[in-house]
Amino acid sequence: MQESSLENNQDLENKVNSIIERNKKVELDKKWETSFTRKLSILILTYFVIVTFFIVLGLSNPFINAIVPALGFLISSQSLPVIKNWWIKNQK
Repeated sequence: MQESSLENNQDLENKVNSIIERNKKVELDKKWETSFTRKLSILILTYFVIVTFFIVLGLSNPFINAIVPALGFLISSQSLPVIKNWWIKNQK
């Protein structure tokens, strides 16, 4: 009987440890979502994708002309949390 109790305790401890590890990962993911590094990466990657696209199309001044769409994308992606919070608030 005690062996079964020890196994149950071990199972419970394993489950708790698993939940703790999962929570750490979720917290780190949330931290990444709001990090400056992520925002800067999005801006830089978007800019270079647009520059490449403009070069392929043969448009003039691709390095200058890509600034506005890259900034627009960054700003729009940063406004989503505000919209999400408004939407959640209005679902109640």
